[in-house]
Amino acid sequence: MASLRLQRVRELLKRQIGEVIRREFQVSEAGLITVNDVDVAGDLHSALGFISILGSPDQQKRGVSLLERHRKRIQGLVGRAIVLKYTPKLRFLMDDSIARGNRVLGILEELEKTTPADPQE
Repeated sequence: MASLRLQRVRELLKRQIGEVIRREFQVSEAGLITVNDVDVAGDLHSALGFISILGSPDQQKRGVSLLERHRKRIQGLVGRAIVLKYTPKLRFLMDDSIARGNRVLGILEELEKTTPADPQE
């Protein structure tokens, strides 16, 4: 189990990375980029941001490439906003858990529509 300090740093990084991305990238260009979670190494030297991008497939590709291209700038802006001994080296990973969850919910709704009601109720 992660320490309380590590959990607080994760939440702080998640919030600040999301804020920087919101300020730096336009939705029309890169889609709506959200930070779902941040996994921080125990020594706080590196952090992995799990992101999802709502938008067209072209916007999603552009969003990922923009994040990779501007990773150091994002890291610098986060470092100025958060006071830590070390600013973690950021990496980003596409997280499709929200899309998968929506797909499962859609399948469940379809099953409810096609399944006949129980006559014993």
